[in-house]
Amino acid sequence: MTKMMASQAFWAGLPRDIACAAVIGAGAMGGGIAAQFANAGLKVILLDMPGPEGGAPDAPAQAGLARQVRIQGFMGPAGPGRVVTGNVVRDLPLLAEADWIVEAVVERLDIKRDLYARIDALRKPGSIVSSNTSTLLHSQLVEGMSDAFRCAFLITHFFNPPRLMPLLEIVSTPETDPALLQRARQAARQLLGKTVIDCRDTPGFVANRIGCFWMAAAALLAREHGLTVEQADAVHQAMGIPRTGVFGLFDLIGIDLVPQVWRSLVDGLPATDRFHRYDIAADPLFRTLVGQGRFGRKSGGGFFRKTEAGLEASDLATGDWRPAAPVAPGELPGGGKDLAALLADPGRHGGYARAVLGEVVAYAADHASEIAADLSDVDAGMQLGYAWRQGPFVLADRWGLDRVAAHLHSAGLPVPTLLAQATEKGGFYRDGHFLAAPAAGAARDVPLTAAGLRAQGRTILGNGSASLLDAGGGIGLLQVHTKMNSLHPEGLDVIEETLPLLGARLQGLVIGNDDPRAFSAGADLRFILSLIEGGRRDELEAFIDRGQRLFLGLRHAPAPVVAAVHGFALGGGCELALHADCIVAHAEVHMGLPEVLVGLIPAWGGCTSLLARGLQAGLAPDDAARRAAATIFAASQSGSAEEALAAGILLPQDRLVMNRDLLLATAHRMAVEMARQGYAPPAGLAVTPPDGLDLSDLAGEGSDYDRHVLRGLARVLGGGGSRSDAENMAIERQVLFELVDRPETRARMEHMLGTGKPLRN
Repeated sequence: MTKMMASQAFWAGLPRDIACAAVIGAGAMGGGIAAQFANAGLKVILLDMPGPEGGAPDAPAQAGLARQVRIQGFMGPAGPGRVVTGNVVRDLPLLAEADWIVEAVVERLDIKRDLYARIDALRKPGSIVSSNTSTLLHSQLVEGMSDAFRCAFLITHFFNPPRLMPLLEIVSTPETDPALLQRARQAARQLLGKTVIDCRDTPGFVANRIGCFWMAAAALLAREHGLTVEQADAVHQAMGIPRTGVFGLFDLIGIDLVPQVWRSLVDGLPATDRFHRYDIAADPLFRTLVGQGRFGRKSGGGFFRKTEAGLEASDLATGDWRPAAPVAPGELPGGGKDLAALLADPGRHGGYARAVLGEVVAYAADHASEIAADLSDVDAGMQLGYAWRQGPFVLADRWGLDRVAAHLHSAGLPVPTLLAQATEKGGFYRDGHFLAAPAAGAARDVPLTAAGLRAQGRTILGNGSASLLDAGGGIGLLQVHTKMNSLHPEGLDVIEETLPLLGARLQGLVIGNDDPRAFSAGADLRFILSLIEGGRRDELEAFIDRGQRLFLGLRHAPAPVVAAVHGFALGGGCELALHADCIVAHAEVHMGLPEVLVGLIPAWGGCTSLLARGLQAGLAPDDAARRAAATIFAASQSGSAEEALAAGILLPQDRLVMNRDLLLATAHRMAVEMARQGYAPPAGLAVTPPDGLDLSDLAGEGSDYDRHVLRGLARVLGGGGSRSDAENMAIERQVLFELVDRPETRARMEHMLGTGKPLRN
């Protein structure tokens, strides 16, 4: 198998009914959408206007591609090679190959409609055509188009940057082909990793309709309540909507968008819509900021700016700059962590919080059925599109719907019908169902989660550090649940209790969890240092020996073991995954073996596993050893699953998952299938380290101690002959404890724990 074929196998598990995508418009959004299609392993056609006369004919598309490389829109080095650039004058016939065509050009109806007529004449039957518009309506875009085009056309509103923002809003109409719509939803979810919400054909759709109303109301109400921009942002941070606060968010997205986005919403909504009450596009302060080119971070300052003298903030009355006055959490009711205390506060902070949240809840309740197919998507849109920790309906439940209604009465606002219905039913949500109606979410796939299994009483065994759950189908789910899911002796206890069940009560095992941050950050460094400093060498040796024995037990278990990795999978957490039969990796996983940063080497089989994986991939022993050594000595973490593949941490036969919500379910299906196929445990893994391995060139300008660590790595990864994995791991252990005894190692550990930064000495 060639290197290209082997690499491409990594993407083979993703659905392939969309094999080629085309994006027209290579700006920030179009280029990012193209990059995300390429991240899923698809061929991508990226077209833009022709370049200037005398220059490269594809210059705009090539510039868009280069920008995505520069800002890391691609997940790895292979992505740009999947993109074919061109221009709409010469290369539009290439669209005949595309299964999905995305238009992302300037927001002008005449330009879009002209382009659609040309697309309609070239596209193949069954292809999806969509627009990334955020301001125009579906009905406007397809006016005058053929019936076949109208059936195949959607609005697919991505959020920026497309690689990182999970939300995708889809707007369809009764004319839309239902099969095509479902195909687009599934591709968006499985190939692009998106959470899809279905929106009605209304201005701003869901997230921008509510989100832009919130930002406008929050900005103008801050001035009315006499708050500074720092105080207003602190109140929002305390409510978790979002970490930037509202003025920080304006600076992040760009105040120059106000005349375009907010103006279009105000103009598109009836005069009775409360959006007109907060028309920031007409507000003198916002007009002044735009006129002065104070757009936010992109221009060096908007509501905040950094200067040599320090951070400055805008005065909300005059717009003048002044030294920023940050708000300490202790200055807020409840220390900035108690929503109830904040909303009950009789002072300015509480009054502002109630005013903003009351406006947003009332507006969302008034318009939810008008804008969203599923009313709970109002919450999803604000969480995923605007980084709220919880949506407005969830926050209303936390506030108490009677209190919300009382606030609205005192503010002279009517109580929306939806709010009254929710009050009668005891809240917007009950048992996870909107308005206490299970049928509301019945059509949606419910992801497999550890929390869901726990709620069903599916715990088999466990303690405060880890649990074994019954995931169904004869498969167990081993979940670590410490801080950052680091590995403690208690976690190893659960692994030890799990091993005898494999092949008996359990026909397979998935290792994974629900934590949004980490699969496992590895062994607890503070615990290890405490053993070293406390002179408890026997306990440390027992901890390392036990980890090696249990990880080997997983590798040679009589039932398949699948690791579902996401977030941070570092150090011992990465080693845990490396002992599984297969790794199912979320596309944005950060995997690595950073032990060298604290003067150690991986000793739970990390060195041995990377060497074995290189040999499995067909590398010669010397090349496999050198790649393993380079990866370990770099002590870095991958920025994606694709980067982990390039580093040899993942193998082509491991499985890629683009959508985090599908990770555990995919791993579970794989474990079930492996068990059904008649799983046999692997034979004793044999590694063939090269003889006379010299790694000194990897040290570069590193310290003498770095060279000492490399000599230890050379002993583990070299030496000649053939060894079992257990034999090679015994050498890992020997080298590790030689390093533990060095004062340089202790210095690196103490520095890392004290500063959070590595020390190379």
